[in-house]
Amino acid sequence: MASSATRALAPPPSPAAVLELLKPITWFPPMWAFGCGAISAGVGFDSRWLLVGMGVLLAGPLLCATSQAINDWFDRHVDAINEPQRPIPSGRIAGRWGLYIALAGSVLSLATAAALGPWVLLSASIGLLLAWAYSAPPARLKRNGWWGNAAVGLSYEGLAWLTGAAVIAGTLPGASILLVALLYSTGAHGIMTLNDFKSIAGDRRMGIGSLPVRLGPKAAARVACLMMAAPQAIVVALLAHWAMPWHAVVVGALLAVQLVMMRHFLRQPSEQALWYSAFGVNFFVLGMLVTALALRTVTAGAA
Repeated sequence: MASSATRALAPPPSPAAVLELLKPITWFPPMWAFGCGAISAGVGFDSRWLLVGMGVLLAGPLLCATSQAINDWFDRHVDAINEPQRPIPSGRIAGRWGLYIALAGSVLSLATAAALGPWVLLSASIGLLLAWAYSAPPARLKRNGWWGNAAVGLSYEGLAWLTGAAVIAGTLPGASILLVALLYSTGAHGIMTLNDFKSIAGDRRMGIGSLPVRLGPKAAARVACLMMAAPQAIVVALLAHWAMPWHAVVVGALLAVQLVMMRHFLRQPSEQALWYSAFGVNFFVLGMLVTALALRTVTAGAA
């Protein structure tokens, strides 16, 4: 009882600790994917800056930040081993404040999504459901690296891309946008595997079956590279099929740079995962923008 009372009476955390919990550095991928989705919709992007701004706010500082709070709350025991300096295990966010922040962020995210329209609300609801299922029992998808990374990849890339397109188009995007969003979600699965190399020891102790734990570092690195490279190769083929040869060449060249960097990563995956995540992923991200610009032309031509 005393322990419960202590948690209930814990003082509010400092703004600095809350900001660290929400991890602004992680907001970029969904914000970027949302922007790519908005560009790919083809029409209306230039005249809807307020909607785009609200959508970027939803994708990053609301939905993504909330997912970080959810993850850190349910991962507090793992983080006490892997990263004890984080706000919750270090005690800088005490009691149940981590859970309260996650719940408040969920409500605020849904309210903002509702203001942007029914398709955005549906997408945000799916994203939040995946965020809670990823971290929280009984689902706790992160215990399985295949399912967990798929959930994060779909939320960070695919749903964010589709949300951006829906904000601009005002309806469900067309088949070409849906296909590209799915392909880049698959690529994000590989990117998420890179993030798992830093916590192999703690994940193994806590029974979290990330791909580096399940497969071993070497095999997990090969899977990550395949998951990142194969969807981009398909995107190159689609761009050529859609009569966008220059865009296909640029995305192909960005992929070629990644393949060279992947060879270096594969030699020492545990040591080089952070390096590849910091530098190699940038070329993946640039390819998303080039693809979005191509889709804008394709979508506008079909309208």
